[in-house]
Amino acid sequence: MRWDYTTPEKKTFVSDGHKLYSYIPKDKQVIVATVPPNDEAPTPALFLTGKGNIERDFSAAFDKVAEAPPGTIALKLTPRKREPEFDWLTLVVTPDTLTLSMMITVDTQGGRSVFSFKNLKENVGLADNEFVFKMPRGVDVIDAGAK
Repeated sequence: MRWDYTTPEKKTFVSDGHKLYSYIPKDKQVIVATVPPNDEAPTPALFLTGKGNIERDFSAAFDKVAEAPPGTIALKLTPRKREPEFDWLTLVVTPDTLTLSMMITVDTQGGRSVFSFKNLKENVGLADNEFVFKMPRGVDVIDAGAK
């Protein structure tokens, strides 16, 4: 998995399937975590690894999203088992292609995060080296598994 954000600030998240690297250049630090086994992984991680199942993992209902692009539909997904990272999420998709245009999550404190996807390209045949994280010079490395 690789996600590169440009706004509101640069961020890079890279996983090689064993480790997950979270890098925010402004903070000059990289957080390194071990990817949990499937039976311990949170629901969102299962979807990133292709092991998720919407019917099994969520209760689904149509939702209304005021800022959704015209012609899209919103599906609110509430996890069947309690998730520490979020209470529910909403996916906004184009009905005929199921292209994802937005994802909205609400955390346990009521915080709302909105992700908008533009020019999203899926399964474009990236080289394996795109998923190898190259540690930048001068950053602090934080081991998220350290006790």
